[in-house]
Amino acid sequence: MKRGPFLSFGSNMKVSVLCFITETQLMEAGKTLSPRRWHAAFSEDGHLDFAKVLRRIQRGGIHPAIKGLVWEFLLGCYDPNSTFEDRNQIRQRRRDQYTIWKAECTNLVPVIGSGKFVTTSIITEDGQPIIDPSTSNAQEWHVNNAVSDKKAIQWMLVLHQIGLDVVRTDRTLVFYESETNQAKLWDILAVYAWVDNDIGYVQGMNDICSPMVILLENEADAFWCFDRAMQRLRENFRCSATSIGVQAQLSTLSQVIKTVDPKLHQHLEELDGGEYLFAFRMLMVLFRREFTFVDALYLWELMWAMEYNPNAFSLYEESSAATEKGVLTVSSDELLKQCGKFEKKNVKTGSSTQQSALAVFLVASVLETKNKRILKEAKGLDDVVQILAEITGDLDARKVCNEALKIHSKYLSKAKTQ
Repeated sequence: MKRGPFLSFGSNMKVSVLCFITETQLMEAGKTLSPRRWHAAFSEDGHLDFAKVLRRIQRGGIHPAIKGLVWEFLLGCYDPNSTFEDRNQIRQRRRDQYTIWKAECTNLVPVIGSGKFVTTSIITEDGQPIIDPSTSNAQEWHVNNAVSDKKAIQWMLVLHQIGLDVVRTDRTLVFYESETNQAKLWDILAVYAWVDNDIGYVQGMNDICSPMVILLENEADAFWCFDRAMQRLRENFRCSATSIGVQAQLSTLSQVIKTVDPKLHQHLEELDGGEYLFAFRMLMVLFRREFTFVDALYLWELMWAMEYNPNAFSLYEESSAATEKGVLTVSSDELLKQCGKFEKKNVKTGSSTQQSALAVFLVASVLETKNKRILKEAKGLDDVVQILAEITGDLDARKVCNEALKIHSKYLSKAKTQ
């Protein structure tokens, strides 16, 4: 797939963003949400006609120059009905909050915020500092004193794992050739792990956070964009000795394939794959491994536009019970018009957003594209995994999304008659 040039944003060159335009988007340039159309969608005081914006995104994605700005709305960071002044106040409040949380982390581990990060353990399980004699400035890298607080110990124990994952994250991108940019990703993930007492940090979060770091110059803004993405995805990362975070979605996927393609489902069951664990990674990190970096971003914004619910901002802000259940209630026909294509059907049928996420139907779409090969060639689960592995970098995001919507409609239709 052909790629466009390296694009730099910011006149002072403080941040350079590696954003490519896919060949498909170049061919459909007239359908992409352009900077001109984006700015024209705002009223004089800042109210956004988001229904019009959604239609454009669902047709052709978002121009690289405004991806970060639009993502903040897609993920529920801001209410489209707010004004410029409202959003400035919210943005500043959030930046202040992030500064406070980061300061708490820095007080415990001074390397945070230094432009560097750690990839080796800095503390023992009983809270004793680990001193690395190879470092010239121990104060910069290590915990100064023994730690007794259980929360702090658990958090510190995971910091080196975050560092190891950061080193592996999108390492082919020019952006991450800079240690400062790697450290920015590490800082955000470290702060998030500190704030989220329940789940903390789990491998894979780095893949979700990385694009936010690249697209949003301000670290606090990138953190809050990631936080909103995690509002939708955090249950994916909740694992225990008896269950995995995407278990409910895998169960739904099994039911979807059983309904729309019973022959394929039966074959997978015969291969002892009826639990669909081979789809774990696709759901966990939203196809970051199956698509190129550029196409993954394109896929995400198509998904988020199609799943968009206008109540997202207020419900995330309030941390209401409805949000915790994965249900974003739409209370009027006018609000329903502002929902994405996929979310409209979920709202009308009363489906749970968590269990009926578009990602489930995207996986179903991928399986359907490999239907004949799986039925003909797969003699075991290893064969299924191998067939699916071959799709890496060879999927059309828009086509997969459109097929997922068709499967969703087919599933709802058949489910009603069963």
